[in-house]
Amino acid sequence: MLALCITLYLLLTLILGYLASLKVKNTADFVVAGRSLPLFMAATVMFATWFGSETIVASPAEFVEKGVLGLIQDPFGAALCLFLVGFFYARKLYSLNLLTFCDYFKIRFGKKTELLSALLIIPSYFGWIGAQLVALKIIMGTVLGIDEYTGLLIGAALVTFYTYIGGMWAVSLTDFLQTFVIIGGLLAVLVGILIEIEDLSILLQAPAHKPDFWNLTPKELDLPSSMTYLAAWITIGLGSIPQQDVFQRVMAAKSPKTAVQASHVGGLMYLSLGLVPVLMVWAGIQVYPDLAQKGENLLPTLVLNHSHIAIQVLFFGALLSAVMSTTSGAILAPASVLGENIIRHFKKDISDKHLLLTIRISIIFVMLFSLAMAIWKPNIHELVAQSSIFSLVSLFVPLTAGLYWKKASPVGAFLSMCLGMIAWGIAEFAFAEAAVPPLIWGLLGSGLAMWCGSLWEAARNK
Repeated sequence: MLALCITLYLLLTLILGYLASLKVKNTADFVVAGRSLPLFMAATVMFATWFGSETIVASPAEFVEKGVLGLIQDPFGAALCLFLVGFFYARKLYSLNLLTFCDYFKIRFGKKTELLSALLIIPSYFGWIGAQLVALKIIMGTVLGIDEYTGLLIGAALVTFYTYIGGMWAVSLTDFLQTFVIIGGLLAVLVGILIEIEDLSILLQAPAHKPDFWNLTPKELDLPSSMTYLAAWITIGLGSIPQQDVFQRVMAAKSPKTAVQASHVGGLMYLSLGLVPVLMVWAGIQVYPDLAQKGENLLPTLVLNHSHIAIQVLFFGALLSAVMSTTSGAILAPASVLGENIIRHFKKDISDKHLLLTIRISIIFVMLFSLAMAIWKPNIHELVAQSSIFSLVSLFVPLTAGLYWKKASPVGAFLSMCLGMIAWGIAEFAFAEAAVPPLIWGLLGSGLAMWCGSLWEAARNK
């Protein structure tokens, strides 16, 4: 019964992808849905940006192990990102009427910086997509009973197909449907678990061996603890701001006001609904203590072994929805950059028809690389963190400086991207266990290079 319902749901998703493909007439339709999404759709696609494997599978496991501090990166940091996008970035970027995030670097800093930004942003998605594929593998194995590699291939093929034919329109329509499935499914499972608990006050009790379980800040505010805490907030909180998938959702809105409102509504939805899987797991452990040893399989195991078939259908439908919506947007983003900012960079006379075909073919290549990542490093939390760090240390400073600092220059932006990556890479290799996390060194290096490079260029041009 469960397998049949999930199969039918997958078929419905493919049908939506086909219907979305009928609206694709050109590259702009495919990449940014013709800049026509109303608020209710723009907000759901913004919410669905990262509401996937990290939120439903990895974050609850982090919470069980580390307490509230395990939630800083996600959902708190991810929600922070959407709020910051709405307050400081959405209106400014929307007014530029661009196709990709890297187009911004072209008009602000020149073609060399555009190309470098594209070369940096594309690989940052492989880990993110890989994390979603790992979750799809878990779902396929749990629900359909198939081996992990078959599950990976089936999940990857389904998402690739409907994204390939429908682009951002397919992402938007499926996200809209999947958001309602996510909300209904998660809330139904949560209510079912809470009913089994006679005294809900036990949910507020910290484990005996973890007295700081509910602390929002580290108990010791020494340098290592403070830097680790800061890194958790900014990994996704700042690192995901300069990403193509967020940019596409901003640009897909029908107006600047809608883009801003969608970011805020999406952030509120993410923050509130992102805590539901955590509460589900915490409540489940009070009833079934042995579940605490299941790690990232904790929530699927809880639902499969301790709930009614109707609840299972709702939960796995929600989980599948969340993962597929995140995956589709994530593979479209680097594929769009590859076509618009790399292929077009070297083939300037490419027609819109051939550019659209190039982006579609790029979707397949992005998925293949991401499959390799999922097989090589099958830990969801680590894959997600690495993808956000990549853009944090290389692209966040040039984006922000370009929007808010008039002296920001092409030399400063180029050096910022390079030195940020170099500083992070050296720290990751040589000082990974030091008091200051490598991503902090990368961010500082990026900021210093932007400042020095821009002032040097301004002095040279006097």
